[in-house]
Amino acid sequence: MTTVLIADDQPMQRFGFRMLLESQNDMTVVGEAGNGTEAVNLIARHQPDVALMDIRMPGLDGIEATRRIIRSGSRTRILIVTTFDLDAYAYDGLRAGASGFLVKDALPEELLSGIRAVAAGDAVVAPSLTRRLLDAYAHHLPTAPDSGAPAAPSDPRIAALTDREREILKVIGQGWSNTEIAARFHLAESTVKTHVTRILAKTGSRDRVQAVILAYDSRLVTPA
Repeated sequence: MTTVLIADDQPMQRFGFRMLLESQNDMTVVGEAGNGTEAVNLIARHQPDVALMDIRMPGLDGIEATRRIIRSGSRTRILIVTTFDLDAYAYDGLRAGASGFLVKDALPEELLSGIRAVAAGDAVVAPSLTRRLLDAYAHHLPTAPDSGAPAAPSDPRIAALTDREREILKVIGQGWSNTEIAARFHLAESTVKTHVTRILAKTGSRDRVQAVILAYDSRLVTPA
């Protein structure tokens, strides 16, 4: 049974989500929050598997709520629910630690499959779309003060990787699938999956989306 918390300041939106989720045999709603502060408190209390997090809420918004939940070490995975599929809100939500995002007009089956994917530890947003977001908002990344070129800080998370793992993280950051990575490096897809698992563990990335963000932050990948 997948436990879900719904955070949205619109009562009718919460009602609709609850009706959909509770029609499923493998999901149950453990709480509803009308703002970010309530979401943080309810997640600390119930530790749901997944939280559907609206962004624009009164008081503490969904981005800051996500940031606080991730920093607390909660096992809850955050699924941002946004109005647009490519905007600064989705970008900020992913960088805050969300495992993915969906638009509010997604089909019911898309929402349900997204929740199941996040609960299973997968990322809902395709790495290629994550890269589109990061490319679009790359000006948020810090730059070297003199030249204006991207800085190239030494990141201990990258230093912990083998050369092959670093190569694979780079192409993950470029939006490559496991199948494409296997073909490029002449590896079995199962071997690629093992490498990806090790990369996530060594870098402390919660999922593949966070690995893409790390690839940008460490300058393994630069904006297109």
